Amino acid sequence: MSQNEITAQALADLFGGVLKHCPPDRCFSEVLPLDEAGPSSISFLTNPKYADRAARSNAGLILASPNNGLECKPVLEVPDPYWAASRCTARLYSEPAVEFSEQSIHPTAKIGAKCIISPRATIGARSVIGNRAVIHPGVHIAEDCYIGDDCEFFPGATLYCRTRIGNRVRVHANSVIGSDGFGYAFHDGIHDKVPQIGWVEVGDDVEIGACSTIDRGALGPTRIGSGTKIDNLCQIAHNVQLGNHCLIVSQTGISGSTTLGSYVTMAGKVGTAGHINIGSRSIISGNSMVAKDVPEGSHLSGYLARPHREWMESQAAVNRLPKILKKIKDLGRD
Repeated sequence: MSQNEITAQALADLFGGVLKHCPPDRCFSEVLPLDEAGPSSISFLTNPKYADRAARSNAGLILASPNNGLECKPVLEVPDPYWAASRCTARLYSEPAVEFSEQSIHPTAKIGAKCIISPRATIGARSVIGNRAVIHPGVHIAEDCYIGDDCEFFPGATLYCRTRIGNRVRVHANSVIGSDGFGYAFHDGIHDKVPQIGWVEVGDDVEIGACSTIDRGALGPTRIGSGTKIDNLCQIAHNVQLGNHCLIVSQTGISGSTTLGSYVTMAGKVGTAGHINIGSRSIISGNSMVAKDVPEGSHLSGYLARPHREWMESQAAVNRLPKILKKIKDLGRD
């Protein structure tokens, strides 16, 4: 959590930016997304797609490029707002100190009734485990996690700090929940790490297969809706929002800040671009790549994904090409 404050003028001096419509002595203590930011928050605009959100934001200061169109909003104009936001995050936040105990369960952890916990599992400081949990050997639950009732974690499953798990959740072997999102700002010739200070929220009745990874949000949460089932070897990137009762099949990768409605099915080896919306009850066929928003109830296939019937017709046409070419050759002989 944030432990520091910084003034608008200090930020302007730090980044060599131009401060507009913001008192230089205004203090900020947090970095939040545009939709969640308040008067003491710093936010940022890096994608023109979110210009309307920036115009409606209550952020006390928005980091943005020059000529951003944000009339009368408190703005710090900087050449690289994404990198500047990452440095603000690093300045204001720090990860909690890791606390180890000689016991496998930290003395400050709270364990519910009728739990079965392997002596070779570890549970970190201040974490809360609900009733009737089953925790297998090699499971690591870090600091400040919350786990509901009737959950089971299979060998080698790992929960990073501040992960929140609902009731009746099953996490299979060697899956990782809450690892850092893949966020880097290219600045001065290097890939500078963007601090990932969010967390993961998993709803009730979720099952997560073996060797899958769910990254925590860069700022807020990555969310997995209740009833959703995630197969083995899947990658859910930071700030993804999965609706309820989705099916995510093996080797699917969902890029950052993508939102799925409820009852979405993604077959094996599906990939998505980031920052897109996939409507409820949509089906994405196996080996497809989704690059733009998908309306509710769609059935897409292909690379790049397109309406399923259109994809099938195009594949049928490709299969007819040898016969068509032979006819053309025969015509040339006449």
